Amino acid sequence: MPKPERIDPTDARLLLALTEHPRATTVALAEQSGLSRNTVQARLASLDRNATLRSFARRVDPAALGYPLTAFVTTQVTQRRLDEVARALAAVPEVLQVYGLSGETDLLVHVVATDADDLYRVAGQILGIPGVERTNTALVMRQLVDYRLTPLLRRAAER
Repeated sequence: MPKPERIDPTDARLLLALTEHPRATTVALAEQSGLSRNTVQARLASLDRNATLRSFARRVDPAALGYPLTAFVTTQVTQRRLDEVARALAAVPEVLQVYGLSGETDLLVHVVATDADDLYRVAGQILGIPGVERTNTALVMRQLVDYRLTPLLRRAAER
């Protein structure tokens, strides 16, 4: 995957408009951001090409799919098997995200489950992956700040 390029204030304004109205047409984004339609189209294509724009998949609450529990599983792995472990984790439907970390813990695995017994099963499945040495599971009690980029986009737009 290409490395995203740093965006300029114009791109930030365009992305803010897109964040506020994800279904907006190119013409509507042009009007909202004060740019021409051709400029909006070219900038969006460039942002897409250089991997600044990621998936446009709408965020669905896992609870609506029957997975009300969220947990983070810290995982220590045999370093030479890291890629193999990552592939195995990607095959587990309840694994939403995996981050490689520095420090004593190698991976932070974001998972969902239907209930406590299901979380136990998912955690056991992760522990059973060849190359996983140790895990520790922390149940999310409450989400206090949702994933967001709008404050950073506003700051970038003001540069």
